[in-house]
Amino acid sequence: MAETKNPPIIDFANTQIAFSNKSDEELKKASWLFATMNQNWLVQVGSKLGLAAIKLRLPFVETIVKNTIFDQFCGGTTLLETEKTINNLYKSQAQTILDYGAEAKETEQDFNQTMNENMRAIDFAAANESTPVISTKITGLTSFDLLEKIQASSTLSREDVRAYRNLLKRLDSICHRASDKGVGVFIDAEESWIQDTIDHVVYLMMKRYNKEKVVVYNTFQMYRHDRLQFLIDSFNTAQKDGFMLGAKLVRGAYMEKERNRAEEKGYESPIQPSKEATDDAFNTAIRFCIDNFENIGLCNATHNAESSMLLAKLIAQKGIQPDHPHLNFCQLYGMSDHITFNLANAGYNVAKYVPYGAVREVIPYLIRRAQENSSVTGDMSREYELISEEITRRGLEND
Repeated sequence: MAETKNPPIIDFANTQIAFSNKSDEELKKASWLFATMNQNWLVQVGSKLGLAAIKLRLPFVETIVKNTIFDQFCGGTTLLETEKTINNLYKSQAQTILDYGAEAKETEQDFNQTMNENMRAIDFAAANESTPVISTKITGLTSFDLLEKIQASSTLSREDVRAYRNLLKRLDSICHRASDKGVGVFIDAEESWIQDTIDHVVYLMMKRYNKEKVVVYNTFQMYRHDRLQFLIDSFNTAQKDGFMLGAKLVRGAYMEKERNRAEEKGYESPIQPSKEATDDAFNTAIRFCIDNFENIGLCNATHNAESSMLLAKLIAQKGIQPDHPHLNFCQLYGMSDHITFNLANAGYNVAKYVPYGAVREVIPYLIRRAQENSSVTGDMSREYELISEEITRRGLEND
């Protein structure tokens, strides 16, 4: 394959491209929201009050949430409502990964509803070239307790066995529909004490549906010190069993929870010893995937500018088409527009991960967004600074 030494020029500091799809009013609203979320104490207090108020079904709270944090991080309450967001993203060459936001369900009825919503999302995606993938969570399709029991090799009751078979039927129905309709399925990573069970069911789906193209993707949380080796092992297994690996790379979302549980139960924490170790593992995983890109469908799902730039440069240096279907970037809707739209502008495959659903259903997701990206991590400060720069560039600071 011909190699090139001149990757396209991408400037993540270009706020004009980053916020070209935002009106002056939308930009000022985002500035206010990120400034508010930059107050860590306010996020913590607001999260607790928000959860309590939603449980008490206080209607004015739902309205406040809908008009602020929901509008920033979610596409809409229904697929139809989300279409406006999807079309707006596509005008700037960014695709959409649809994510029905309900999670941590308990009943068979709830699990079936999640499956049906995923089916509807697949049908919707199949009719829209702007939406190549949907995302789903295994804990939306079966109970957390069951996944934990299986991983711990506990004795399963007859009811447990039936519930597990129901999970496989639901997941197979989703993946079968996606395969038929030419849509991809991302399956989220979750806590380490249920992840082995998730990895196994995703392996079964990949083995069945990834024979000719990548339909099903597993998610690899690189803040776990064992995941780089697991990625390599997963690829070797796929090669041996005759299917292509789908790999969505993320840093991870349950760090404090993981560390606390390991300490509580007296086992070694699965988390990397430092941020540098996580970054190193993540970037090594990118290199591994691109070295094997013909047999790995990669989604580089990160808000990290260095890891995003690394993949963009490697694609260019290896002379691969920037829009190769196996090489994709993804960021959460409402964040890191400087990465998303500057990559899209340079011709790469980039998508926004767009959750949707009733406000009360996506509250846990929204609280995670606010807490994980509060001033402790610096993400909100970065978002706020970039938006402030664009407000200044547009001459809106005194409006």
